[in-house]
Amino acid sequence: MDLANQVEKFVDCRSKDLSQRELYIVEGDSALGSVKMARNAEFQAVIPVRGKILNCLKADYDKIFKNEIIVDLIKVLGCGVEVKTGKNKEFSIFSLDNLRWNKIVICTDADVDGFPIRTLILTMLYRLTPTLIEKGYVYIAESPLFEITTSDRTYFAYDEPEKAKIMQMIGNKKCTVQRSKGLGENEPEMMSLTTMDPSTRRLIKVCPDDMEMTQWMFDMLLGDDLAGRKEFITNNGIDYLEMADIS
Repeated sequence: MDLANQVEKFVDCRSKDLSQRELYIVEGDSALGSVKMARNAEFQAVIPVRGKILNCLKADYDKIFKNEIIVDLIKVLGCGVEVKTGKNKEFSIFSLDNLRWNKIVICTDADVDGFPIRTLILTMLYRLTPTLIEKGYVYIAESPLFEITTSDRTYFAYDEPEKAKIMQMIGNKKCTVQRSKGLGENEPEMMSLTTMDPSTRRLIKVCPDDMEMTQWMFDMLLGDDLAGRKEFITNNGIDYLEMADIS
């Protein structure tokens, strides 16, 4: 199937070897350009999502399967969905044998805009194709938060503790520290080094060790219980302050 002609802005890879093929789901057209230039076109494909996708925990199936972004993602995955409804006849048969990818990599900015998009993509996969998560096909690409540059080298820190460790290692050597740019602004060489190259990138494998707890967390943070969500954030928000992008 020629998906490149069916799905707008989808960029396929050359390899037909399913054990090698990787799909990067990226945030917007600007990230598409950077990732497209940084990828290994032999086995890495790219599809952009435009803004925040539909919250699949709160939407009904009629709305989900009329959503262009979600339908495009399902087409590209190739395996169908695991829900039974008359609204999705085109994708009603789920089969891992039809999955076109060995890795599905969610690649968004490490900021307050990128995190919700990442979560909504995970929510879509969790509701429509949970087996992909259970079987270990879904990954998150870590993006560095900081670039630390000395006269002879650039270091990448993925969180505050790693930044502190690098600064301690550098010592008194003169350096510049800047917040890492969004994926769409990164040079292809940096994108390849930090996010695309299998030998240097950092991928988080999404593994729901406790499916009951995972379901509870998705429902709490993305479901309809507004009072419960407010109480949860009030009681637990302090544990995540270091991760918040507050300036």
